[in-house]
Amino acid sequence: MSASPRSVVGTAGTAPDRSWLSDALSIIAAEAGRSADTHLLRVPLGGSAGIDLYVKDESTHPTGSLKHRLARSLFLYGLCNGWIGPHTTVVEASSGSTAVSEAYFALMLGLPFVAVMPASTAPEKVAEIAAYGGRCHFVDHPGAVYAEAARIAEETGGHYMDQFTHAERATDWRGNNNIAQSIFEQMVWERHPIPTWIVVGAGTGGTSATIGRYLRYRGHDTRLCLADPEASVFHRHLADPQVTGSSGAGSVIEGIGRARLEPSFLPSLIDRWIAVPDAASLGAAQALAAVLGRSCGGSTGTNLWAAATLIAEMAASGRTGSVVTLLCDSGERYRSTHLDAAWTRARGLDVEGPREAMAAFLQKGVPPVETARRVEAGKGIR
Repeated sequence: MSASPRSVVGTAGTAPDRSWLSDALSIIAAEAGRSADTHLLRVPLGGSAGIDLYVKDESTHPTGSLKHRLARSLFLYGLCNGWIGPHTTVVEASSGSTAVSEAYFALMLGLPFVAVMPASTAPEKVAEIAAYGGRCHFVDHPGAVYAEAARIAEETGGHYMDQFTHAERATDWRGNNNIAQSIFEQMVWERHPIPTWIVVGAGTGGTSATIGRYLRYRGHDTRLCLADPEASVFHRHLADPQVTGSSGAGSVIEGIGRARLEPSFLPSLIDRWIAVPDAASLGAAQALAAVLGRSCGGSTGTNLWAAATLIAEMAASGRTGSVVTLLCDSGERYRSTHLDAAWTRARGLDVEGPREAMAAFLQKGVPPVETARRVEAGKGIR
């Protein structure tokens, strides 16, 4: 009589301990519970003729930027995929803000963290990463961050978080308190509760993917506009799908705009794009800071410049409605760069003209039609 067949069983031996994983998830859940939602601020527009402008102030997150949401999602994604364990070195390629937020979460979990960043990253961000116990590794060329981060992760036996690949899938775009759901819940009592436009920039593309998918999932008529630095590839690709990279001096605006088409950027979700000169971004950020009484980073200025363009178009055509955009991070991170007049002059950026133009727009609400055309075209801005 032949022997009965036996099953061969075993354990993989590579998955993190479940008790540690449970503790790690509880720590992150508790952090989220302690963090109130970010404020939606109405920006006063003099003579706005039925058009309202709002900025969602993401600078109030514990780590000071919109990237706090992404970092939390990426850690949860890495933990639940079994990629991050109790002794894993976490490595990220970043222009700064995501690395700040990831360093914060790594410290909470007791994990080593390495940020691979361009040498041009604002010193204030470098200091914040170090304050959270992270190590900064610099590369001379921004395009080198990806391969270098992957190399360090392999050499240390760590995990390359790879925000540029995983951003669009790590966040639950159907809801679960994502940024899109938060905007619509906060808008419910406003006179135009369904925004005509939501304006965002793109670095990884994760935020635009989350919002664009949510709009479609919920059946909202809101359109999504990409505010993109002039040197970025994203708007160039939207204009011509054959374009997948850009070369040249690049942008001084950190956190948005890329030289390559990132995996998490989903062009099919974008309804409109507006390319914004760096000087216009910096000037607009300073004008908004004067109105709100709080400093704003350059990417917020990019968003505002695009939002002003849309509002001008709406007013010129007699439309009413609301436009929502994001205050991505505080200008305090750019004291030695964007807010330093000598620094901007050395780079040939005339910030004063755009700042005055945006201040006039915010005071008067609707600029003359010709001004709106010049805003959209970026004319007169160096």
